[in-house]
Amino acid sequence: MTDHKITIAIDGFSSTGKSTVAKQLAKELSYVYVDTGAMYRAISLYAMRSKYITEDSFDKVSLIKDLPSLDLKFIFDASRGYAAIYLNDENIEDEIRTLEVSQYVSRVAAVSEVREKLVSQQQQMGLEKGVVMDGRDIGTVVFPNAELKIFMTATAEERAGRRFKEMKQLGQDVNYDEVLQNVMNRDHLDTTREDSPLVKAEDAIEIDNSSLNIDEQFQKILKLATDVISKHN
Repeated sequence: MTDHKITIAIDGFSSTGKSTVAKQLAKELSYVYVDTGAMYRAISLYAMRSKYITEDSFDKVSLIKDLPSLDLKFIFDASRGYAAIYLNDENIEDEIRTLEVSQYVSRVAAVSEVREKLVSQQQQMGLEKGVVMDGRDIGTVVFPNAELKIFMTATAEERAGRRFKEMKQLGQDVNYDEVLQNVMNRDHLDTTREDSPLVKAEDAIEIDNSSLNIDEQFQKILKLATDVISKHN
């Protein structure tokens, strides 16, 4: 590859495979991969542990007050082949992937103070370019000037099926209908929140991967990336 590096923003709905393709792309291009969803999940896990958020209540004031004391960082994990997220020096990569965290993350991500803290951190991570970042507002808020913006989508049923399979492989006790409902609930919360709602950036390239396998998706997006990189040299 050439020396010129760009910023690649991958946005889209939950369970569209954003993280999977972003990791593949970062590895192929020797770029840094940043999973912004993991950052929001980490804050959500903290809120759950602190009993700030439950099915019936959400103590936003206490969570906001604690934000300055929450240290998030990614540390490469050789056994996983990618960087795991740490909250105050504790590896929480597995804990943040449960359905319970998924049920709360959109509510936590809607808190402006949470978004402000994490967006600032994400922008710092991408200052030197050579980064692949996935999330909900990367191309619209975090890196509006990213050289390549991808917006990923798929049917709710297809996404729920993928998520259900993934969680079963992790040994979690879930059923498909529960996962489908969670996917639809998150779609609604993500697209209707007041602060940085999930929307496709005007200059983003939409990829519907409902009928694409992982390799087809990767090859399609890699071609887009290499084309953009070549144009900037």
